[in-house]
Amino acid sequence: MNVSRRILALGPSFVALALLLAIVAAACAGSGGPSAPKSTGSAASSLLPATPIALPEFDPAKFQRLLTELRGTPIVVNVWASWCGPCTREAPELATVSSEYRGRVQFVGVDIEDQLTLARAFIERYGWTYPSVFDPTGAIRNSLGLLGQPVTIIYDPSGKKVFTWSGATSAGQIRAELQKLVGS
Repeated sequence: MNVSRRILALGPSFVALALLLAIVAAACAGSGGPSAPKSTGSAASSLLPATPIALPEFDPAKFQRLLTELRGTPIVVNVWASWCGPCTREAPELATVSSEYRGRVQFVGVDIEDQLTLARAFIERYGWTYPSVFDPTGAIRNSLGLLGQPVTIIYDPSGKKVFTWSGATSAGQIRAELQKLVGS
């Protein structure tokens, strides 16, 4: 009896199981082609929120992992809240500068002690195109040794803090600091 007759003699259930195992084995031994997940920190595995209004909740440890993930590019971190008067004054300035430096500098907001609905409305009102994370207790701000808000911090590509400003900042002030890192 040849092999195919022996398999058929075992019944349709066995044939179906054999085909299923063959398919699974082929899938597991895939070529790693275009549909295979990348392990290079792709957007799918990034801690960086996908949209400006996503506002995922972060704690200090997760925020530090995000900063580490972003090394290699200058980073502007802005600690803010929708209920904060100085934050409202600087919001249009941040929108302008983040657009000017898009692709060369990563801006990240840290929304503290806020309500998500109000925070999302704030982001949309000022046209921010960069992501923010949500810190309901202010723990990230506190872990950075900061008091109050707004606070703007700039990190160089190696992750070294090179600038900190407490209070409302201006487009000119941020531009001046970023020009030192990436030019105009």
